Amino acid sequence: MRRLVTLAFMMTMVVVMAHAQGALKKVYNESIDPMTQIDEALVKAKAEGKFVICQVGGNWCPWCLKFADFVEKDTAVNKAVNDSFEYIHVNYNPRKAAGAEAVKKAESLMKRLNNPARFGFPVFVVLDEKGTVLHIQDSSFLEEGKGYDEKKVLRFLKNWTPKAVK
Repeated sequence: MRRLVTLAFMMTMVVVMAHAQGALKKVYNESIDPMTQIDEALVKAKAEGKFVICQVGGNWCPWCLKFADFVEKDTAVNKAVNDSFEYIHVNYNPRKAAGAEAVKKAESLMKRLNNPARFGFPVFVVLDEKGTVLHIQDSSFLEEGKGYDEKKVLRFLKNWTPKAVK
């Protein structure tokens, strides 16, 4: 009986852990071309007088998903993002297992965005309405403990709005 209880407990823990890891919403669309995604965001941003923030990463990155969840749930950050930016999740997959074409696309993406991968993931690239890279933000400076810090994120966002830059 004791073995049965232990086994049931262990199976419950496995299910709980699997659920906890999959609880964050997957926000990166892996089936679209990131270059096209950026171009479309630039058209929209220009029409609305905004800049573009590319959150570069992937559904494979827990901190990427945490930041997306943070932006969605923190009302002050959400407002700051929506007021001044076209915010997009740019999928980055440099793995050779994805195929030679995917690797080539990933290299082109990094070149276009001034090699932000050097900072780790997620990394935020602020583009003006013409697509010029204005700033690359290392996300580790926005973290606090096991999440993101509202004041640090708001400071980053407010310093890179069209109003602040122009």
